[in-house]
Amino acid sequence: MIDVGRKLRAVTPSDSTVVNCISFYVGVAGDVAVIAQDDTAAVTLTACAAGTVYPIACNKIMSTNTTATNIVAIHG
Repeated sequence: MIDVGRKLRAVTPSDSTVVNCISFYVGVAGDVAVIAQDDTAAVTLTACAAGTVYPIACNKIMSTNTTATNIVAIHG
């Protein structure tokens, strides 16, 4: 079964706040640095397109290296 979004939360990128989302939406294009659920280090996704949902389960959406805005966390 595919996990679908049941709750949406606006994200203020933070190097310390835990988000625990199943995916995220980018409203305004830019880079997004994330720590995926099974990782311990951040990876920066470059040139994320506006209006796109990224199916990456994340513990954190980092403020360091994130330039995209209007990010929405999608929770299952």
